Amino acid sequence: MTDLLLEAWVSGLIETAKLQWMLGAGRPWQPGDKLKLLFAGYNGTRNTGSDVRVHEILRQVERILGPDKISLSVMTQSFELTRGYFGNARQVRLPDVFPPFIKSEVSRHHGVVACEGSMFKSKFANALTTMMIGSLGMASAQNKLSVGFGAEAGHMDPSLEKMCRRYCGESFIITRNSESAKILGALGIPAEVGTDTAWTFEPLPPQYGMKKLHENGWDGVTPVVAICPIHPFWWPVKASVAKAAAYFMTGAFKNSHYRSMYFHRSGRDVDAAYERYINALAGAVKHHRQEHRAFPIAIGMERLDIDSCRRLSDRLGGIPVFASDNYDMYQLVSILRCSSYIVSSRYHALVTSMSAGIPSAGVTMDERIRNLMNERGQNHLLLESDESALENKLVKILDTLVREQDTIRNAIRCTVTQMLRLMAQMGIAFEEIVSKCYPEFELRRGPLHWEDYLPQLSPPLRQLMESYPCEEQTSKRVGLRTPPAKKSNV
Repeated sequence: MTDLLLEAWVSGLIETAKLQWMLGAGRPWQPGDKLKLLFAGYNGTRNTGSDVRVHEILRQVERILGPDKISLSVMTQSFELTRGYFGNARQVRLPDVFPPFIKSEVSRHHGVVACEGSMFKSKFANALTTMMIGSLGMASAQNKLSVGFGAEAGHMDPSLEKMCRRYCGESFIITRNSESAKILGALGIPAEVGTDTAWTFEPLPPQYGMKKLHENGWDGVTPVVAICPIHPFWWPVKASVAKAAAYFMTGAFKNSHYRSMYFHRSGRDVDAAYERYINALAGAVKHHRQEHRAFPIAIGMERLDIDSCRRLSDRLGGIPVFASDNYDMYQLVSILRCSSYIVSSRYHALVTSMSAGIPSAGVTMDERIRNLMNERGQNHLLLESDESALENKLVKILDTLVREQDTIRNAIRCTVTQMLRLMAQMGIAFEEIVSKCYPEFELRRGPLHWEDYLPQLSPPLRQLMESYPCEEQTSKRVGLRTPPAKKSNV
């Protein structure tokens, strides 16, 4: 009921914003003005994946439109936890009670770029998807740029699906896989296939990661196996006034409290499934160490993963834990990339390690890792977090990562080059959308190469592109557009 009230509140504000705009409220973008864009996302909770992908979207948009012609703002839930992130973008605090904030903040900008990966789904929290739909819908209601960038779509509750259909029909969504584009297309929402945006992220040099591993007992020789666990079974988060009252008055529901009036799923079945998952990960690593030399570490890509990392560490005799509460995104990805191979339930642990060619496997709770492994053509390296005999199956996959590491690594690197071209296509599409929405905005003069639509590539990425061009496969997979020709407004 609380989620329905939140959806109704946001819907009402969108309708109000539309009426006010029609009656002349607000000032549209004018030639000569800087184009003010608001980046709506789930930042400021030390979710490394969310922060990395938004950081790279900002870099990409800045390169395409020109830093002197735009003014970028990005949402954060904590200035402290995003200090040093997002370049020159202005950070604005997203409050827990967000509907009035969305209305006022969107009104101050000329467009919205929604950049949460899990943009259209009920798996995690209806409130999060409501915020994404609200941000896009508010911009559309005011005839402003309304773009979803690198979005994932999955099952939505009927009320959310209806809201999405009503308020995102004038937006343009660039998804990160074809499955998501199909789901949105069925709702009548314009969508084009793209990819995630974390491919171009460059962490601290490997010397940093190796130093931290040495400090935690690594001998510099033994292969490092990184396990990135989560709690797969306590989603979605739902609002509950009754639980919130009990929590704040008596401390009840402490273990399932997320924030404010939001609570994770809980109960004996949830606890039992979680124990089976952690035990399976630990059992597989123990078995693997009996057959292979390995230095296991646990990596928490989000602060919420700390509990699962500690549980895993305890079952494995106190292995090192590296988590995002103590390491920023530059540091944590550097440590991750010093691994020899990875088993992850975090999507972005896989994405940010693939650019370094590290063999990896996924244990997934939803379609994100499933879709990624399908892109890689490596579904044999994918397991479900709740499937039977998880430990035994994971033992075999760990053996495969060691035995077939060269083949796996080559396929991963080729996939990265394909994803970079897809990311460039997203940049081309974004430029076209800006041009249609604001024809008088001065864009770059051609001719341009497709790499000009990416953030500046690091030397390792550029070397990867040269070593693994994968031209034929990429052109078939991507259907890459030609960069737009010179436009009359430039």
